[in-house]
Amino acid sequence: MLSIHQKPWLACLVTLFAIPALKAAPLLLCEMTYGGSTQTLHTTPVANPYPVKSVDVGGRFRFKAVMVGNATQVDSIKVYAYVETRRQAVLVQEATYLPPFPIGTTLTGRQFIYAGPAERELQYQCSLKDAAT
Repeated sequence: MLSIHQKPWLACLVTLFAIPALKAAPLLLCEMTYGGSTQTLHTTPVANPYPVKSVDVGGRFRFKAVMVGNATQVDSIKVYAYVETRRQAVLVQEATYLPPFPIGTTLTGRQFIYAGPAERELQYQCSLKDAAT
């Protein structure tokens, strides 16, 4: 039996086949700004979109980004923005993105959402990193 140490070319071959396994999983970065404060949401692929929770943005909005797929392929991305009311969060924007996705640049463009009795402003933009389409 040959070992990797006996045959340097065998080590190179093993390394070459291991490289695709080292590729980073897709990552969706959404930067949300409300009231002068910015926060970033990091989203990874999920097989089931329904359990994904929205996040609070300044107590006035909620935001959710859902990337359906796996570590090697993204099938779809949905972004949701909600305004908080006394009774519940109310959907004010939903956007769906399908492949091919722009990688490294903005997926959504800078979005401006105005909602609520005082027309509060939520800004966001999302970018996709390291994805196969």
